[in-house]
Amino acid sequence: MRVALVHDYLNQMGGAERVVLALHELFPDAPLYTSIYDPKRVDPAFRRMDIRTSFMQKFPLVTSHHQPYLPFYPYAMESLDLRGYDLVLSSSSAFAKGIVTRPETLHICYCHTPMRWCWNYEEYVEREQLGGLARRLLPFLISRLRLWDQVTAARVDHFIANSPVVAERIRKYYRRESVVIPPPVDASRFKFEPQARGNYFLIVSRLVPYKRIDLAIEACNALRLPLVIIGKGRDLPRLKRLAGPTIQFAGQLSDAEVLDYFAHCRALIFPGEEDFGITPLEAQASGRPVIAYGAGGALASVIEGVTGVFFREQTVESLAAVLATFDERAFDPYTIREHALEFDKPRFQRRIQQFIEAKLAERRSGEQALALSSAATQGRPPGQVGTPGS
Repeated sequence: MRVALVHDYLNQMGGAERVVLALHELFPDAPLYTSIYDPKRVDPAFRRMDIRTSFMQKFPLVTSHHQPYLPFYPYAMESLDLRGYDLVLSSSSAFAKGIVTRPETLHICYCHTPMRWCWNYEEYVEREQLGGLARRLLPFLISRLRLWDQVTAARVDHFIANSPVVAERIRKYYRRESVVIPPPVDASRFKFEPQARGNYFLIVSRLVPYKRIDLAIEACNALRLPLVIIGKGRDLPRLKRLAGPTIQFAGQLSDAEVLDYFAHCRALIFPGEEDFGITPLEAQASGRPVIAYGAGGALASVIEGVTGVFFREQTVESLAAVLATFDERAFDPYTIREHALEFDKPRFQRRIQQFIEAKLAERRSGEQALALSSAATQGRPPGQVGTPGS
């Protein structure tokens, strides 16, 4: 069976890219198609893959400043040549599901979310530092992208959602049903040292406005609590201006350093509303509890009172109230890690494999039924092949 993988873009590393790595392990010979690719910005494992990019790869500075090229992504995805494949797996939070495949190709989309910034435009841009011209022009572009996003959902044969929240969005915006398969956490990567506890809270994230890292900074400022922030992004200058003396920006660290911070933190703070959010599970794989905003994907990965706690309003005051009374000793590291193992990578891969096999079997059964129906209509015995009268 000839298989291809498709992903939106490969110029940053996050949970979606880890899903692609797990899918590629299932199909190690499959080429990976994408709009743009920067090997320096993603896991080194991608360098061992057959990665095929679109015409956008030649655009100046596109891998470091991809947002200004927003209008080109639909055309880039539709330009990818996916002829000759029996199965195409797209990993999409924006454009990858819009690829064009042949009628005989089975297209399964692992959907991280319908375009968040497209369907929740006002909420998304209110914290973005956009100029006046961009704010005037973007609504027209967003309207066209919404239409494209809706229309191209029909190109997908089957959707997999990464959480119940995303499944509901797929139903709402695309009028399609989906099966929920949570993304994987590679639990074997993480250090489990249940007796080793530091004195700091932790954030591991891309530093962009919708992640709401400002809430954690201001809450820890108010309570004078140590907070370590790992990651980089365009929101860094603003966040540094907010930070008091107990806030440490660690920047982009090696995997080994990040794992050490996970293993020794009091808890991970997860202040944004995410579609799923793999980072809370990574903390739990280390046996550490999570303090999360009680909405979105965190509701599917954190068990309140068992593996973490929620703050119910996305405000500094609500988060600070939880932090002020938080006691990590109330959480059992062994129970927390056991919960994370329910999302371990082998389990994810097994569920994906079973889903694909079931859909391939359905397609074969449908093709056989169509052949039998056609044969009966043309007056041939069911087992006979050929043109009428042959």
